[in-house]
Amino acid sequence: MGLFSAVPGRLRVVEVGPRDGLQNEPGFVPTGAKVRFIDLLSEAGFGVVEVTSFVSPRAVPQLADAEEVLRAIRRRPGVRYPVLVPNLRGLERALGAGAQEIAVFTAASETFNLKNINMSVARSLEVIAEVVREARGAGLWVRGYVSVCFGCPYEGQVDPEKVLGVAGRLLELGVDEVSIGDTTGVATPRQVEETVGRLLKELPAERLALHFHDTRGTALANVLTGLLMGISAFDSSAGGLGGCPFAPGASGNLATEDLLYMLQGMGIETGVDLDKVVAATRFILGVLNRPPASRYFQSCQAVRADVRGP
Repeated sequence: MGLFSAVPGRLRVVEVGPRDGLQNEPGFVPTGAKVRFIDLLSEAGFGVVEVTSFVSPRAVPQLADAEEVLRAIRRRPGVRYPVLVPNLRGLERALGAGAQEIAVFTAASETFNLKNINMSVARSLEVIAEVVREARGAGLWVRGYVSVCFGCPYEGQVDPEKVLGVAGRLLELGVDEVSIGDTTGVATPRQVEETVGRLLKELPAERLALHFHDTRGTALANVLTGLLMGISAFDSSAGGLGGCPFAPGASGNLATEDLLYMLQGMGIETGVDLDKVVAATRFILGVLNRPPASRYFQSCQAVRADVRGP
């Protein structure tokens, strides 16, 4: 048996660039550009593209056009387009704009949750329970996020038992899938083994996803650790866009291109066309007028420049 014999042969890559990526931009991205970006990502073959957020526009002004974006995208059959929803008011807005999938969020750290949404973890779970109940009644698919599962900028390293308690509670409330987040990009493979290993003792692997940031360059190593443990869903952001505006130093989601390149090299199917992701990244970076974080994208640009010559 080889080292990678237990790795799933097919994975689901959840593209979070349009929401988690663009929410961290310093300026407002035009609505039409957001819609085009999402449509290009849909054409690339993702099964899940996270579109936007229905949090208060005062809190995240970069996504103040959530209704317009959700109404304007071209939905492809079989693709889920979740939107982040903080409370019943956000759910109402999302339903009014035609949402069929939503995401709810909390944290494994009390301090982070208080600074992020001004609620204790327990209170946020009460709010999530109300949202999930209403969303289920409306026939929506629900994803849950747990932030700072490996390290908190305010509390330091996070106890896996806290992560288990929050993730388990979300599943009890009726969430379909829980994404375990390394919001500040501090995780290392040993931490991933410890935390995910604790979760897998009580929670099914097929209900979990991993969300890594590459702030310190360990995201792909952490993905590989998750793969070896049987996790088959991973979040990433085209071009490595984004981070968390409420977590100091957390810029840099795992770049989708880098993740896909590694998976393809390992013979793992995702159903996503890497070249089309590069095209989507090239488009949005042209709008943002800044360089990518994705190493694979940078290599593509270098090859293009070399082909053109001096």
